[in-house]
Amino acid sequence: MTQPVRHFLDLWRHDGATLRAILDDAHARKAARKGWTQGRVDADAPARDRTLAMIFEKNSTRTRFSFDAAMRQLGGDVIISTASDMQLGRGETIEDTARVLSRMVDAIMLRANHHDDVERLALGSTVPVINGLSDKGHPCQIIADIMTFEEHRGPIAGKTLAWVGDGNNVCASFIHAAPKLGFQFNVAAPALYFPDLMDLVRAAGEQGRVHTTHDPREAVEGADCVIADTWVSMGDVDYDQRMAALEPYQVNSGLMGLAAKDSVFLHCLPAHRGEEVTDEVIDGPQSLIWDEAENRIHAQKSILAWCFGAI
Repeated sequence: MTQPVRHFLDLWRHDGATLRAILDDAHARKAARKGWTQGRVDADAPARDRTLAMIFEKNSTRTRFSFDAAMRQLGGDVIISTASDMQLGRGETIEDTARVLSRMVDAIMLRANHHDDVERLALGSTVPVINGLSDKGHPCQIIADIMTFEEHRGPIAGKTLAWVGDGNNVCASFIHAAPKLGFQFNVAAPALYFPDLMDLVRAAGEQGRVHTTHDPREAVEGADCVIADTWVSMGDVDYDQRMAALEPYQVNSGLMGLAAKDSVFLHCLPAHRGEEVTDEVIDGPQSLIWDEAENRIHAQKSILAWCFGAI
């Protein structure tokens, strides 16, 4: 009997046991590589003889390099292209692209402008499709973020994470993860940039664990982790409006002082220092941003391993 294709599109689609297995594998793979060079292949090499296609509609540093390094460490190879380099940029349909690439590679990662494009690619593909970022979610980032938190503060279940700022795609994926992995997620955002209602309704139907407010102090009070992201993302055209609405949501030492004494700070990068976060926080002792960036490699490896059926 043919097994269904394992796509990784949104965290809400997966049960907690699956996400926990991916996280545990990421922790184990990182530990097993201690002292190794970056180019050395993992002992089990679950991607040996496999090729990943990476398609970018948006600029990328961490997603591009981490997926490339991840695939190589798993024993596989990559083909990288921008959408404008392909016939996608000249009007070929996503469905036709999916059918063609399914015959040429073993998995596809898409960093997309629109989430619908990720969904359509997966519907037309007979190989795994991974959402490397869309306007509706950033599931790979959240696996890396939770992995980073757990390295420093132990299991995520029962902990409280606070999001401050724009209720964007990264925030959405945290909302998806909270009921699956058992952590409390507090979101402070202005009314104009509140999280997507559908994400909040879905989380409420899965026993909640998501609290929303307009007050950043309320969200951060006693939290084990404080998270920020840039206020203006690629494609946003309302810069002045965003800056005015989000100015009260800056993460500074005063706001961090309301969190738990051993709280940590996360930011997926790139950061706009002096806007969503101050230098004293992002460069301070509570900040885990460099571990967080490094862990994109290990998170990506375990997502790929899961897609290939090795987990």
